[in-house]
Amino acid sequence: MFTEREYATDRQPRVGEVDLIADLELNTLWAAMADGDPVILESSRAALLEPLTGPAQIRYRQAVLADCLANPEVIRELYALAVEAVATEKKVWRGLFNNRGEGLLRRSVSVLELLVGTLKHLRAITDRHASEFRSDAFRQFFDTLRQELDDDYFGEIEQHLRQLGFRDGVLATAQLGKLGQGIGYLLRAPRRDHRILRFLPPAVKRPSFSYTIPTRDDGASYEMAALRDRVLSIVADAVGQSTDHIVSFFTALRTELGFYVGCLNLFDRLSSHGEPVSMPDPHPPGGTIRNAIGLYDPCLALRLDGPVQGNDLHADGYPLIIITGANQGGKSTLLRSVGLAQLMMQAGMFVAADAYAATVARAVFTHYKREEDRTMTAGKFDEELARMSRLTAAIDTDDLLLCNESFAATNEREGSEIAGEVIHALTDTGNTIVFVTHLYELAHRFHEQHADSTLFLRADRGSDGKRSFRITEGAPLPTSYGEDLYRETFASAGSPAPDRIAASVSTTDSNVASGP
Repeated sequence: MFTEREYATDRQPRVGEVDLIADLELNTLWAAMADGDPVILESSRAALLEPLTGPAQIRYRQAVLADCLANPEVIRELYALAVEAVATEKKVWRGLFNNRGEGLLRRSVSVLELLVGTLKHLRAITDRHASEFRSDAFRQFFDTLRQELDDDYFGEIEQHLRQLGFRDGVLATAQLGKLGQGIGYLLRAPRRDHRILRFLPPAVKRPSFSYTIPTRDDGASYEMAALRDRVLSIVADAVGQSTDHIVSFFTALRTELGFYVGCLNLFDRLSSHGEPVSMPDPHPPGGTIRNAIGLYDPCLALRLDGPVQGNDLHADGYPLIIITGANQGGKSTLLRSVGLAQLMMQAGMFVAADAYAATVARAVFTHYKREEDRTMTAGKFDEELARMSRLTAAIDTDDLLLCNESFAATNEREGSEIAGEVIHALTDTGNTIVFVTHLYELAHRFHEQHADSTLFLRADRGSDGKRSFRITEGAPLPTSYGEDLYRETFASAGSPAPDRIAASVSTTDSNVASGP
């Protein structure tokens, strides 16, 4: 996941993060990636909420993902192996061992024996498939495994495991303290007798002192067992640390591979719906590049059975994009598509488009209208202002703000004035804004005064009122064609809409036209 540091999923939430998740429907995306696996869910969640801010970092992760897409079976096998290794410790039931030195040692040895088998499996995967990977990350990973998990390593660790069985007893040394107590206990490796005639008694006997515990001396047996535990606790700690080190390696591998397995799951889901994906082209911060071909909302594609409408976007050089047009014409869907593509690109993923290129943002924020909430202590408009105040305090520069009908809770003139001030303040400090609005006064003002720095998009509407869900370039109109929805609603209820009311809905008065 990174070139110089480990990937960690524990993180502090950012300002506006809860709204970002809800507004872009990220839970739908994560559910498709995780496919019920909590580790993949956690890894994918952290990757999308902690966007990379450098094109080089993004391309590094893209290269890893390209290898994963080219070798999905190997990646899934590696992930399953990591999951199995992390679960190994739970397979060795603690109830079979006591919590004293010898019990802890035997349990650690049992776990370590299982992990050695897993390491051999990992080395076998390396030997079979390492040549199939091209990215620097995987090449370094497999090279390290070849160097570390060689035959000498496995021979040495198996020798240690045999010694840790202590089949010939425990050899230890100690010193006497001032009060005659044992101090400085050390566990010694058993001495092998290599003499050819070792079965014969030695010609010269060396002086030795020994004591044999009587068979029925329970007290002495207990003390010897305690002494044995005391000695073995030294090596038990060392073996436990070695076991923890191996488990930690597999835990990190599971976390990092979890993200890429999530990408594979999402790729399979979108492919099954016939939807395209592509590797985006990230550009360094400080510019205003944003281009897309066939950009669509992957969350919408995951919910629908049929294909979804994609849109092209050519917004190079525009720090502000204003989207207007017919109600339910795809404006909010395009806005969500832009936000998801930005987050997916900066997570090192593919994006839901035939092609996508954009400037890297330091952070992505959303400000969507909210429905009436009975628990609110203030009105909707006050709540909108408070939320925007928190966002503007967190926004610095090179950020991306997505607004969906912001300040629609007040009248046309007041909402346009406030929105205009916010837009000017944020774009003047080097940020990019994509603004979906029914505020004709706002859109018209920017079209008249800032057409050179603003891209105007409009939701398409056929002459018969049908929505194609295509968004094309176009100047803002003084109506959102609310009468189409009105007629459709009344027609579905079996009652034709009165002409007088329909006419009033289609009036060019901006206050009426911007209503629901």
